[in-house]
Amino acid sequence: MASDQSETGKSEGLRLRARLRYLYHGGQPQAVKFRLMVIVIDIAIIGFFLAAPILKEAGWAFYVLDYLIAAVLGLDLAARAYAYSDIRDWLKRPIVWVDLFVLATLLFPIWLANFGFLRMLRLWTLLNSDFFWRTVGRRFDDTRVEEITRALAALVTFVFVVTGFVYAAFRGRAEHIHGYLDALYFTVATLTTTGFGDITLPGNWGRVISIVVMLVGITLFIRLAQTLIRPHKVKFPCPVCGLQKHDPDAVHCKACGEILCIPDDGA
Repeated sequence: MASDQSETGKSEGLRLRARLRYLYHGGQPQAVKFRLMVIVIDIAIIGFFLAAPILKEAGWAFYVLDYLIAAVLGLDLAARAYAYSDIRDWLKRPIVWVDLFVLATLLFPIWLANFGFLRMLRLWTLLNSDFFWRTVGRRFDDTRVEEITRALAALVTFVFVVTGFVYAAFRGRAEHIHGYLDALYFTVATLTTTGFGDITLPGNWGRVISIVVMLVGITLFIRLAQTLIRPHKVKFPCPVCGLQKHDPDAVHCKACGEILCIPDDGA
């Protein structure tokens, strides 16, 4: 009897894993619709993270919503882990650890309140995940859009992470930083090296943070500009040498000379 129950449990577990793999990795319309729904929920959660400094004034209602989002995010991560073929390999991915840390800030909002600004990293993990691009659609002529989106996501995420950090660390300590908008204004002014000087961070650490924001911000701006200016390439692995990107009208691989058959609208 116990053996039969054990076999039944294993069978149900395998069916559940197969179902989750179908939903999270399948290419059928039903699976794509499911992932689109997950992405929409993710975007709503990111919106909550963005508005969190203001919503905290709602008191207990904020924490109720915080724990509800933690439950949703926890279920999503658990489902992805169970659907993955090798959970150890899944745990080796940096994006997973970022999501786990975001989950920790949701589960322990009081103890990890000073790290709440890192929740905006969820935007970066979403727009850099295969889950997102596999769902939205990774066509041969969409690689440029993907690169621009990734670069823009890195820049926007950096802006809001720094804004959250400045708000959490310097509100009330730095002159003129009294609210989230003040922190955002300082971040954008510093990142763009505009430097009006009306809002500055105090002390040597304030100067160091400002320098880091400027250097990283300029780097991210340059990366975004490169993706906008760089000649368009299509992602089509060469069957011989494995070169991943080629000109849209390429007939031969530039590395090995192999004849390519890159699909296009006119093919």
